[in-house]
Amino acid sequence: MTAETIYDRGLDRNPANFQPLTPLSFLERAATVFPDHVAIIHGSLRRSYRDLYARTRRLASALAARGITRGDTVAVMLANTPAMIECHYGVPMTGAVLNTLNTRLDPAVLAFCLDHGEAKVLITDREFARTIKPALAQAKVKPLVIDYDDPEFTGEGERLGTVEYEEFLASGDPDHAWAMPRDEWDAISLNYTSGTTGDPKGVVYHHRGAALLAVGNVVTGALGKHPVYLWTLPMFHCNGWCFPWTLSVVAGTHVCLRQVRAKAMYDAIADHRVTHLCGAPIVMQLLLNAPAPERRSLPHRVSFFTAAAPPPEAVLAGMAEAGFDVTHLYGLTETYGPAVVNEWHADWDALTKPEQAARKARQGVRYPPLEALDVLDPETMQPVPADGQTLGEVMFRGNVVMRGYLKNPKATEEAFRGGWFHSGDLGVKHPDGYIQLKDRSKDIIISGGENISSIEVEEALFKHPAVAAAAVVAKPDEKWGETPCAFVELKGSEMVSAEELIGWCRQSLAGYKVPKHVVFTELPKTSTGKIQKFILREMAKAL
Repeated sequence: MTAETIYDRGLDRNPANFQPLTPLSFLERAATVFPDHVAIIHGSLRRSYRDLYARTRRLASALAARGITRGDTVAVMLANTPAMIECHYGVPMTGAVLNTLNTRLDPAVLAFCLDHGEAKVLITDREFARTIKPALAQAKVKPLVIDYDDPEFTGEGERLGTVEYEEFLASGDPDHAWAMPRDEWDAISLNYTSGTTGDPKGVVYHHRGAALLAVGNVVTGALGKHPVYLWTLPMFHCNGWCFPWTLSVVAGTHVCLRQVRAKAMYDAIADHRVTHLCGAPIVMQLLLNAPAPERRSLPHRVSFFTAAAPPPEAVLAGMAEAGFDVTHLYGLTETYGPAVVNEWHADWDALTKPEQAARKARQGVRYPPLEALDVLDPETMQPVPADGQTLGEVMFRGNVVMRGYLKNPKATEEAFRGGWFHSGDLGVKHPDGYIQLKDRSKDIIISGGENISSIEVEEALFKHPAVAAAAVVAKPDEKWGETPCAFVELKGSEMVSAEELIGWCRQSLAGYKVPKHVVFTELPKTSTGKIQKFILREMAKAL
């Protein structure tokens, strides 16, 4: 036991000197200090911070009236719309936990998420009714379903619930006295991430981590006061890297975008003087490859944050010429999104282009709110030499690491073995402390910012009667960063085309998980029969 000091006597925590950290108080401050500042732009809609705060309190009040309380799960199936921002505040204002569902998942996986998270309420956009309807039919839970009718959605979509979102909000009190979390360790959100085998794992965030990462974004991104942020990154992904909470810290403006299209992005950036946006490599490709009639001259330099594979030098040059300053980030769902940044040094500008490209390929150093980042030997748990050569596992430690995996103590224990979070990513540490990824021990493919389990794709291929063996690896792709590439051995005299196998996979996999390439070949194996995926990765690069 630590010996008591003079500073331990009579200097205790009390309500006057200690409050649990939470991002919810950021909105209250913004609404108090800048009530008339535009918080949200969505089509013709303009909503002030005063209105945003009142609507989130209405949502909290209406949910509480339906019995939603601390520890309940409220799931949402929403695009990047004002309702999604409101849910990031209104749901945890009741003490409940927000589960933002991936709009690209298939009904079976969505049903699993609803059941595993024990969803009490589901707020769903009409656009996704075709997927949500069968998911609800398969799910064991029967949540209260609230339909969201977005005026910017012009397509068809069936109403599935008993009440519409605006009607539900109208039943709430705009002056609702929401409560701070009982403890900053309380769960604020639940995010499902794909593993290499089995069902998705539910990653639990707490109020403390969300608050710290939100402020970390301000510092790392140099947001300044009143930034204008364009929503190209899906808010369902790691709670939009915590940016729904970040913008309230600096009273910024959210520019919502239902669909990521080149003309819409250029128009939004030019018309609303967007200062910041985040996105996967595909967003950069859309901007760079846009036809001349869809492009606009930008009024100023725009900060663009990307967190997939490092952008190729040609892409970085094209983005710079188009008016974008690109910063490379790295993180995982388990670290609230990006917690590593490739901090650029001014003296690197004098380096040759190849030398600059080598530095830009590195993932970087820890975010300010992350306490520790290192590359360790996963067996000895000792740091690898900082020589840029010795391979180890990238590990994280700090307050912006998840609480753990919901209802999965075994996976949680393994992830935190030795007092560090094991990322599953293999990398090296350079002499200056910057880390660089080299491989993924879990064989996860990151396509358009989405994680794809190679094993899940392989299992789909194995189910085809003509397939004897299959291995799936990442193939570099200019548009998506990476796409699944399948190498297949067929049984005896069986014949099947690549197109047939791709169609077969579409029957059981979400579209982004389907292999874009199928190669028929004998799979390279070790003497013990293990498939040598490193050889296949080189083959995929050469295709």
